[in-house]
Amino acid sequence: MGKNNKSSKGSGDKAEGGKAKAGAQLINVRHILCEKHAKKEEALGKINDGVKFDEVARNYSEDKARAGEFTFVCTKNKFNKIKGGSLGWKAKGDLDPKFEEVAFALEPSSTSSPKIAEVKTEFGYHIIMVEGRK
Repeated sequence: MGKNNKSSKGSGDKAEGGKAKAGAQLINVRHILCEKHAKKEEALGKINDGVKFDEVARNYSEDKARAGEFTFVCTKNKFNKIKGGSLGWKAKGDLDPKFEEVAFALEPSSTSSPKIAEVKTEFGYHIIMVEGRK
């Protein structure tokens, strides 16, 4: 299993999860947010072992989103962890610029065979996947 295609490493400022169609204005995005690099690596290991992205998100994400907090990512989405890391449909400009650059560069994939990328923002370490584009 472990069908994680590619992930970016290092500074977290670029995505290597594949080139996506240029011009998409909306993405249906999921993420796993970890405060510590070690926990992010544990979550990444589970994904690489073939565990579904949404299940890993439920078990590892530390996204403490509440209404008004983390608006760059969660925009009043207090049930992110329950929803398997789903942030829903996001438009360009809705997300933290580093997160957005990585997310909009990803190709769509499924939670059972995710194409992922990683990025570090002021909120922590993110593992990101995109399920759809418009």
